[in-house]
Amino acid sequence: MAKLLKTLRNHWKKTAAGVCALSWGANWLHRRYRDNLLRRAACQEAQEYGNQLLPISARVKKATVFLNPAACKGKARNLFEKNAAPILHLAGLDVTVVKTDHEGQAKKLLELMEDTDMIVVAGGDGTLQEVITGLLRREDEAVFSKIPIGFIPLGKMNSLSQALYPTNKEQARHILNATLAIVKGETVPLDILEIKGDKDRPVFAVSGLRWGAYRDASAKLTKYWYLGPLKDKACHLFSTFKEWPPNRQTSIAYLGPTERLPEQSEEKPPRPNLWQRILRRLELYWATPKEVMLMPVEPQHWEEVQKSAVEVTISTLNKQADLKQRTEDAMNICIEPDTISKGQFVATGSRKLTDPLMCPEGSQILQASFCKLQLPQGTEGFFSIDNEDHEAVSVDVKLLPRKLRFFCDSIKKQQLQ
Repeated sequence: MAKLLKTLRNHWKKTAAGVCALSWGANWLHRRYRDNLLRRAACQEAQEYGNQLLPISARVKKATVFLNPAACKGKARNLFEKNAAPILHLAGLDVTVVKTDHEGQAKKLLELMEDTDMIVVAGGDGTLQEVITGLLRREDEAVFSKIPIGFIPLGKMNSLSQALYPTNKEQARHILNATLAIVKGETVPLDILEIKGDKDRPVFAVSGLRWGAYRDASAKLTKYWYLGPLKDKACHLFSTFKEWPPNRQTSIAYLGPTERLPEQSEEKPPRPNLWQRILRRLELYWATPKEVMLMPVEPQHWEEVQKSAVEVTISTLNKQADLKQRTEDAMNICIEPDTISKGQFVATGSRKLTDPLMCPEGSQILQASFCKLQLPQGTEGFFSIDNEDHEAVSVDVKLLPRKLRFFCDSIKKQQLQ
């Protein structure tokens, strides 16, 4: 024993390297073992749903999965097949996986998609935005927008998952929770933004739109990869050397919030019997026609704001609790003042990397149902729509209240109601 300790002391560098390697290996094996236990428990829970007997007249539910293999630095396919796919199959779903090969393909595939019982998006914010846009661009979108959507977070940015599922740093557990939520079938209606320029077809977003200096600085984050954990602050600090103050001249015309209508029940009322239908037809036939009273149309009250801002954010309220207790439908317009110091710019920009749609203190917040964002002529740069880049042009943004239904965790559903 003394000889062993002497040898370890004489070769202390190799000993330290060996201890580090063994610690890392033990930690990796422990994580893998723990993930396998989580997968087994999730599969057993899903199998309980798959073993349930179906009525003779019922058919197996069909799930169409749109998988982006390039998400998560090319690991999305492996993550999906390891964690999500077994659960969907064990739950008794008829699963069809559609893999996207390039950007924009999901939009075109959605326009050609046949009837399905549910749509599952396996990817990040970009894949989700493409699927939503393709779905709502269809001519029969009124029918297809009633199909519930599941979101399996496999991308670098998964903003919507924070609103639908409990926050979890363990990737495997997060994916398993999202897939089980799809199997259990709990849904919640969420607002959608319709963003339309002068020439292009509309783009739809579930989170929001950003335009300003913070977005431009964060776009160069990967350029400073060699700085490690300091790259968050470095990308914003170096941007102040190139442009200061980071002013963005903008003009916003908007309409105020609209009254929130009661949610329509998904259950169809029972069909009346034959005699009731005959009597109803006779009543309608013999009834004297009623005079139609035309209600006067109230003129729309437009308000306009012209300001110099460091960034403008237009976002939905999907992440806020008590969705069903609201009396008005609205989206938030956050105009961040340009009267800030370089230190404040760097600090706020670093926080915005984790929560891009946050509205810092001192910002002007407007609530609207429709707005026109006018940019100065000759403006260059890009918007960030659901964390995806689009050319910055003047746009009309319209709120579509409770347009789509998303599968969610039962705990999150209680918080949102």
